[in-house]
Amino acid sequence: MKRRIFMKKAAAATGAAALIPGLPFGESTTQTFTQKEETERMAYEWKFNPRPYSDEEAKKLLSPVIDAETSDWHYNKHHKGYVAALNTIESELGTADRSKANGNYSQIGELKRRTTWNHAGALLHDIYWDVMGGDGDISKGPEIKAAIEKEFGSVDAWKADFKAAAVSAKLSGWGVLTFDMLYSGRLLNLLVDEHHYGALWGGIPLIPVDVFEHAYYHKDGPGRATYIDNFISHLHWGRVNARYKKYAK
Repeated sequence: MKRRIFMKKAAAATGAAALIPGLPFGESTTQTFTQKEETERMAYEWKFNPRPYSDEEAKKLLSPVIDAETSDWHYNKHHKGYVAALNTIESELGTADRSKANGNYSQIGELKRRTTWNHAGALLHDIYWDVMGGDGDISKGPEIKAAIEKEFGSVDAWKADFKAAAVSAKLSGWGVLTFDMLYSGRLLNLLVDEHHYGALWGGIPLIPVDVFEHAYYHKDGPGRATYIDNFISHLHWGRVNARYKKYAK
């Protein structure tokens, strides 16, 4: 009698499992739920962040630095493309075969490598747009002004060093005023090739100027130095200052 009762309960449990949508007959629910949880864990969505001004406002506001068409293309094509790529990578990471990783070529290796490229591209562009659109009056950023003068001796000395770093980057790169938060606590002007070669671990980008040719050629042609001068002259020091204060505590 006890054996018949046990068999009935076992059959009922098997039948219940068979009724769960998407679960093959006889497959463990524990295994299926674990796989589902793993997929959900990997499905992070990277956000395409808005600028502090509308696309229409950008055409006029940024015109001393870049032309209207570049203000649109650069944000809605180039910048947005890095975020789209991050989300493609994120979805493919969920199914990439880790067991095939090696030092030459593997899918997981390339996905990890391109994560760095696209993440840095998206982040630097977020800050690039944020610090543009001002009148260049550094007195509106008293804390960052004082920090620059302490590190570089004067604002003009900082400008010269920042410009030299940006001019020296490859045809695809950045000049970046960075707060070295985790090590020295100093302000450093970094030369970054592409989006990430030359970046510092623990460094907080405060003022990044994009010197990829698509950033300035449509307006200034090969005049990278002119573009950088205009960029510096129209920084929004209030927003730069707020970012510095957020991290330099």
